[in-house]
Amino acid sequence: MDPDPLVAVDEAQFEELVSLALDQVPPELANLMDNCVVLVEDRPPSDGPADLLGLYEGIPLTERGEFYSAVLPDRIYIFREPILAICHSYDEVVEEVHITVVHEIAHHFGIDDDRLHALGYG
Repeated sequence: MDPDPLVAVDEAQFEELVSLALDQVPPELANLMDNCVVLVEDRPPSDGPADLLGLYEGIPLTERGEFYSAVLPDRIYIFREPILAICHSYDEVVEEVHITVVHEIAHHFGIDDDRLHALGYG
């Protein structure tokens, strides 16, 4: 990972961008999200690809059955450094954060990568 991102956005600013992206999720979808937390990390886990922008870990809503209860929340991770590494302006960071947040929320709803790519959120 390039230690000097093209665009400097500190942790607090980046978390605010993620919060703003979450605020843009239509309320009818946000209200359907269940047992899910969104977290910001500087970089992906060391055992994953260094250029990973976001990650969903959990059981999608479409796969939860009658025995789904008393489980830890699903986790959506948004990774700051890889996003900054591919952006050339602050506006690009804002757009990439939005796309990544929508992409990972879609996984929570059971939408796979192929469908997301077709929708332009790949």
